[in-house]
Amino acid sequence: MILVLDIGNTNVTMGVYDGEKLLFVSRLATDRSHMEDQYMLDLRDILNIYGLSPDRIDGAAVSSVVPCVSTAYINAVRRLTGARVVCAGPDVKTGITVNPANRATIGADLITGCAAAARMYDGPYIVLDMGTATTFMLVNENKELVGGAIAPGVGVSFDALVGRAAKLTAIDLEVPSQVIGRTTAECMSSGIINGTAYMIDGMCDHIEEEFGCKCCVVATGGLSKNIVGQCSRDIDYCGTLLLDGLKLIYEMNT
Repeated sequence: MILVLDIGNTNVTMGVYDGEKLLFVSRLATDRSHMEDQYMLDLRDILNIYGLSPDRIDGAAVSSVVPCVSTAYINAVRRLTGARVVCAGPDVKTGITVNPANRATIGADLITGCAAAARMYDGPYIVLDMGTATTFMLVNENKELVGGAIAPGVGVSFDALVGRAAKLTAIDLEVPSQVIGRTTAECMSSGIINGTAYMIDGMCDHIEEEFGCKCCVVATGGLSKNIVGQCSRDIDYCGTLLLDGLKLIYEMNT
């Protein structure tokens, strides 16, 4: 069994694969104050919830964009399971090529998502990851990561709106039935969800125009499942894209 961990700025997403089957997906808050032993307890408890003993884990793959917790998490996995840990990044086999000028700064999560999508598409594709940031990564037909764009994530934009506008309060974002809201809550939902969807349409259109070729688009993360449903263009949704990529990277490097 392979343990996979995607450590993001807001959440840590965890899963275990038994062969090709993903047994579960669990999410923890990214807590920068925890020590190594606390991460071990968290991981052990989640495995126990799903009836798995740590000694059943044969290997692990980790992707992280939070350097201050990466080492502690990796050591926790090693101590808990005794398994080999592969860390996703530009210096391991991924099936895609990263521009040397960008190797030192590109996020491991972006590489992981692009690696997973490389198994889904033959031609050029855009990976849309909607987490703390909303990222667009373009990979060409030769599996080379060309580049992309990074925008504030839905949650970040929503928190900033509520935090800076005295009369706007936090609401549960719901997919609006129309663009024109009738209440303040409907207006906010429309602005955040529809506004993000139309931004995605526009960004993908302009990426294709600049690149000179039509691209497949796959989305993952956060509220992406609801938001891509509001987009005009066809976008594939894969909620486990990064976990699938981590499993693939582990297999390519062992």
